[in-house]
Amino acid sequence: MSFSNEVREEIARSITDRDRKFACLYGILLYCRTFHGQQIILQSESPVFAELIPTLFHAVFQTVLKPDVRVTTRGNAQSMYSFTISDPAQIQQICSTYHISPENREINLSNLVNNSLSSFLAGVFFSCGSVIDPNKGYHLEFNTPSELLCNDLQKLLLTIGVRGGQVFRKNMYVLYLKDSEHIEDTLTYMGAQQCTIELMNIKIRKDMRNRANRIRNCDEANIDKVVSAAMRQTEDILWIIRCNRMETLPEELRELAQLRLENPELSLKELGEMLSVPIGRSGVNHRFQKIAAIAKELRNHEK
Repeated sequence: MSFSNEVREEIARSITDRDRKFACLYGILLYCRTFHGQQIILQSESPVFAELIPTLFHAVFQTVLKPDVRVTTRGNAQSMYSFTISDPAQIQQICSTYHISPENREINLSNLVNNSLSSFLAGVFFSCGSVIDPNKGYHLEFNTPSELLCNDLQKLLLTIGVRGGQVFRKNMYVLYLKDSEHIEDTLTYMGAQQCTIELMNIKIRKDMRNRANRIRNCDEANIDKVVSAAMRQTEDILWIIRCNRMETLPEELRELAQLRLENPELSLKELGEMLSVPIGRSGVNHRFQKIAAIAKELRNHEK
């Protein structure tokens, strides 16, 4: 099951009393693609949607309205569920009940009572919403049928502290969310608390993996740095030996130089701990700087 269908399944279970069912069906009808005086078509690939629609119509209109149901199978074997209302009298009853003008659809908050706004948003999600698998990224969107409805939905989300972006795509006005916390807030508000927890857990695991990768990359960078420094130090020491100046080095520099030749893989800290009189990393670095200066001077004389 896709993550979108997990969300739909969970929010469907939260649509319990008549007020919530009334609000949910309002969201579905208002944001469906086809809604005019001659025909209303509700479509979805979701089996949960297919089960929910008859329940909502029965709760709101009893047995008066019964959409025609069609199930078609696409090339990918995925079913499309279509609910069609073409009786003008039934369409008029829907418009009258929900105060919808087919030519100028907009959110009418007077339809929403008893804190049913969350169920209305759930209905909008059923009608035109989707959310991608959080393992792949963070993206929730509503493909709304008009600019007015898109703007209304954007304002509605702002009332719960969620800010979305807009884009016009394939003749649809798309309202999208990419901030994971805004997606979490929206899912929770619609009634998909378990899906929100699942998203948060996935985000935690991804953050931990990213942190581990950063640490590993940092370790690799440090190893490269140690190797590069050791190569430079070895070259300086070998140059001093080539010039027959090794025995002229002060005892502390000669001891360190010998340790480096014998242990090219060790860090400065580890070399310092192996000296006859152990010193810290900065002390070892200071001695290597002296060795480098001597090697540089010998190279200059060679020129």
